Order: sequence, then structure tokens, then C-alpha cells
Amino acid sequence: MPELPEVETTRRGIKPHLLGRRIRAAHVHEARLRWPVAPDLHQLLRGQRITRVARRAKYLLIHLTRGTLILHLGMSGSLRVLPQRSPRKTHDHLDIWLDSGQALRFNDPRRFGCCLYTSDDPHIHPLLAQLAPEPLEGQFDGAYLQRVTRKRRVAIKTLLLNGRLITGVGNIYASEALFRARIRPRRSARSLKPAESTRLVAAIRRVLGAAIRAGGTTLRDYVNAEGMPGEFGVKLYVYERAGQPCRRCRTPVRHITQGQRSTYYCPECQQ
Repeated sequence: MPELPEVETTRRGIKPHLLGRRIRAAHVHEARLRWPVAPDLHQLLRGQRITRVARRAKYLLIHLTRGTLILHLGMSGSLRVLPQRSPRKTHDHLDIWLDSGQALRFNDPRRFGCCLYTSDDPHIHPLLAQLAPEPLEGQFDGAYLQRVTRKRRVAIKTLLLNGRLITGVGNIYASEALFRARIRPRRSARSLKPAESTRLVAAIRRVLGAAIRAGGTTLRDYVNAEGMPGEFGVKLYVYERAGQPCRRCRTPVRHITQGQRSTYYCPECQQ
């Protein structure tokens, strides 16, 4: 699933092509996404100018003169900018034609993504209203993490994926951050000491920042706005490296399942 670095990479890739452009048309080839695409999307978007391209957690927000498009890449979606007449590929479900002659094209093989339109403030939309602080913002610091873990027995890895407490870390980067912070993923969240919370916050920020600079991580389907895969996969310390030697101590990396999600860690480096 595209996580925060992949979504941020996509945002940065499409922004120069979208900002200030006027929408000529919207062509919906398949409306059956996670939630149905509005049947009148063309009428809603036509003639509007794109004023801002933003992100909230894993949602892309395309701000227009009279509303906002809320986009989510789902499990395997991607957004590409290409000439309007480019041949459609399988699973190309939506085209937004711009006055530049280019199109923003949404591809989603599993159709778990979404494209929703709102004329209200998008941050009060039900999908966004309850989202927690983002790990790259100042609100998220060691004191915050220490506070939200105090009464929670749940494993720290599971807590990092709780979007009501921390939004946008994602499964890959939770494993990687815990490795860099030398914290075992099964540890009770409330067992973290203040210094460990501070260390984990720094590790999360460092991992996400590095992943964004590398264009995200491609394990299966993800490609950026230019159709290229992310390159952070070659820098992963533990994720999907079960049985391989730890890059620090050479102990074999272990794999466990937590909350139906894969977790990877080094039993020697992480305590």
C-alpha cells in the first residue's frame, strides 16, 4: 500500500503540472472505486482552477476555486501526468484534462482508492476530521508520544499504525523506525521511557524523510507521477528481509505478524 512517503512523492510530482491550471474536463472510465465517483464529476470540475496541491496523511487534496478533490491511492493506485490523448492502460479509471494539454490519470488495479469531491472545508470531511497529528509536524514530538502511550498495553508497533493517535507512519516505516530506535515491536507501548519516545520520534522522522528523498518504496505496484518506482527499498534495514543478516550485527532478521500485518525486527539490536 502506498504510505506517507509515496503519497508525498506523488504530491510533489504532480504539483508543478497542476498548480494554476484550469480543468477542461473529467472523464470517469470506472466509477466503482472504494466509494462511487460522483456521476456529475465533470460538471463539478469543469472550468475550475487548481489553487493548491496538498496532502493530509495518505490523502491528496487538490484545492480548486470552489471545492476540493480528495484522492486516496488505496492498495495499489497511482497518479500520472501525461498527454491527454495517451492510450489508456488497464485499470486507468479517471482522467482530469487540464488546459495545458496534459491529463492527471488515476490507475488503481484493486479499486480500493477513492476520488471524492467536497465543496466544504476538506478537513471536516468524515475521512479527515478524526485524523491524528502527522509525524513530520511539530505537534508530533517525544512528549506527545510519551503522553499517548502511557495507558496503552498494546504493542508499540501496533500503536504506531493507529491513525487516531499517529497518522501516516505506515507498516513498512513503523518496522524501520523501530529498528533505528532499537525498540522491539512487541514491547508494550506504555513501557517506553521518555528518552525512548524521543528516540523513536526522531527515528520516524528520519525514516520518512529519507524515504521521501528516495521517492518512496516500491515493493509491488507503486510508481510515481512519472511512472517510475521508488528507490527506498534498497535502503530497508529489516522490512521483508526475514532470515537475512541484520545490516548492523549480522543476526538473522525475524518476521512476525501483528494485527494481521507483517513485522520485521532484529532480536539482537532491538530491546
